This record gives sequence, structure tokens and C-alpha cells, in this order.
Amino acid sequence: MSERRVGLLGAMLVALGPLSMALFTPAMPEIVTAFGTTEQMVKLSLSLYFAGFAFAQLVAGPLSDGLGRRPVTLGFIGIYCVASAAALVAPSIEWLIAARFLQGIGAAVGIAISRAVVRDLFTRERSARIMNLIGLILGVAPALAPTIGGLTLEFFGWHAIFLLMFVAGAVIAIVIHQQLRETVVRDPSRIQPRALLASYGKVLRSRYFLTSAIIIGGATGALYAQATALPFILMTRVGLSPSQFGIGMLMQSGLFVAGNLVVRRALHRHSATSLVPVGLTFTAIGVTSLFFTMHFAAPSFLSVMLPCAVATFGLPFIFPAISTASLAPFPQMAGAASAMAGFFQMGSGLLGGLAISLFSDPVSGLGTVIPVMGWISVVAWLLWRRLPEPALGKIKTGPFVPDAPPS
Repeated sequence: MSERRVGLLGAMLVALGPLSMALFTPAMPEIVTAFGTTEQMVKLSLSLYFAGFAFAQLVAGPLSDGLGRRPVTLGFIGIYCVASAAALVAPSIEWLIAARFLQGIGAAVGIAISRAVVRDLFTRERSARIMNLIGLILGVAPALAPTIGGLTLEFFGWHAIFLLMFVAGAVIAIVIHQQLRETVVRDPSRIQPRALLASYGKVLRSRYFLTSAIIIGGATGALYAQATALPFILMTRVGLSPSQFGIGMLMQSGLFVAGNLVVRRALHRHSATSLVPVGLTFTAIGVTSLFFTMHFAAPSFLSVMLPCAVATFGLPFIFPAISTASLAPFPQMAGAASAMAGFFQMGSGLLGGLAISLFSDPVSGLGTVIPVMGWISVVAWLLWRRLPEPALGKIKTGPFVPDAPPS
């Protein structure tokens, strides 16, 4: 389980959630027509996906602390595959909403487990390098997914999108079965209700964790919350086709990948922590620009996507150091801490999406909610940087029990 191997497996797991969101978003207007339903019902399918993703992490993380990273990962990906198949044959919008909720539950294992595995084996700058590698590879999947989703929708219809999700889940399950080795000693006592509550209580009492989680939650959650509004603004109001929408999203995803490449080089000369204010500066510029363009100009592709892309460019500068910081105080409960951090991340995306949907005009919703989330991250960082760094404790590198090779 080298740095590179952990980074590649972690990126594959983390990408499953955003991939499932990004493939789906170009199909949202089409699904409104296919089921003869409303935009609100289709948005509900995305909101419940976020809900399943957010809350299931609170179960997946502690389960992996007690039962092992590998079996829990395979079990949740199995749920994801079953849900993808159910969405593929959905006869009604209600069926599709339920399937998307289950998809979110299955995909939740990615964030919870990947960061826990990193914390099991590495910390400080080594952990930051792996988080950057995860972010770099993670950027490729969401970068291509809207384009793939838009083209798939235009040529094969919305059913084929869920077939792609099923295939992706199956491939990831096979790779995890072959390549992921167990990194914790199984201890079922950790998942007893009292022990579980004690773990989460300890995590939530840490101001260092809370401020770290809010920084990540505000910045990353804003990215996820955009998904509830961007398809309807760019396709319904601006007039892009599904394939044009998918190609247009490359501006945002491409800058995310570019940011990761810059950070990867910068980590050779600078500490991960020193890069955080750089990222937050881009976030602040992007969300502030979005506020003005959405409230004082007619929506166009550039007025919507350019501010979003600038804010997204800052995320790779924030993610490695703050993700490492949020798990640093909890070497013996990395699964629970990672799950709670992921809950903040996806939960903020859920709340942001719901807040946008409360506006009668999605343009105003996007231009109000996303800037608020970005500035919350900046304020949380100003508080976090004043806190003393916690003791890292002992890293859980052993006893390591390798799995038997597959027969």
C-alpha cells in the first residue's frame, strides 16, 4: 500500500460520488419530459442523492473502523450497483428518486473509506501529497462526466447514463477486491452504539476538526450545490443543448485539474498549509464575482461559468492541508472522523441545493447561496489558523494483516 497505490485507489473511490452526480445533471431536463413531471421532482432526486450520500457516511466510516475497510467498501459498492440497475429500469419518477437515494448511500463509502485509509498509513506532508493525487485524478472523472453524460443522452437516451453508472460501480468493485489490502485490525466493539456515540462526541468536541470541516464543507459543498441550478440555467435559460452543456462544464473541471497540477508542483517547495490562503483567495474572488454577475447582468455562459470556474480553481489549494488537518487528531478513529468530515462536505451541498431551490428564480438562488457558502469557508479559516495544532498521535500502521491472494 504505497503512496501511489493508496492515491489511485482513493481517487477511484472518491470519484464515484461526483461521477454519479455529473453524469446525471445533463439528463435532468430530459427526465422532466420523459416522466411528465416537474423540475422540483427531478431536483428532489438530486437532493435525496445528496441526503443518502451525506448520512450514509456516518454509518460507513465507523463500520469500517470495526469490520475493516475492505469488506465495508465492497458491501456499499454492491448497494450502489443494485441501485444503478433499479434506476435503469425505473417506471416512474418516484422509483427513480428512491433509486437515486440508494445510489447516494452506496457511493458514500468512497469519501469515508479513502480518507480513512490515508490516515491509517500516512500523515503530514505524505498525507497531503496523497490527497493532492486523489484530487488530481478525481478532477478527471467529473471533468469528463458531464461531456460523456451529455453525449450519451443525445445519442442513446437517459437510460444509458445509468448503465454507465452500473458499469463504473462494477469495475471499481473488481479493482478494490483485487488491490485494496486491509489497513486496520478488525474490532467489532467499535461499532457498538455507546462506542459509536463516544467516537462522534469526541470528534464534534474538537474545534480543530469543526473549523476544518466547515472550511471544506463550504468550499466543496458550494461546488455540489451548483448542480441543482446549473443544468436549468444553462440549458433552459441560456439555451445550451445537453452536449453543449457537457462540453461547457469542461471550463470548470479543467481549471480544477489545472489547480491540482499547480499544487502538486508547489508541494515540493511549500507546505500544504501555506497554500490554503491562496485557494481561499480564488474562492472569494469567484463567489463574489458570481454574486454580481447573477444579480446585475443577464445570464450567459461566461457570466455563469467563469466565476464558478475561478472558485473551483482554488479548491485544490485548500483540500490537501485541510483534509489532513480534520483527521489528524484521531488516529484510532479515522473512519468516524472521515465520515463526519464527509457528512459536513456533502451535507453542506445538500443544504446549499435546498436553499437554491427555495428561490423562485434559480439565477438569483445561485448568485446568493454559493457566495454565502464560499465566504463561510473564508471565515472558518480565519478561526482555524488561530487554533493550536493538535498532537498527531500514533499512526495505525499495524499490526497489518495482509489478505490472502485471490484464488
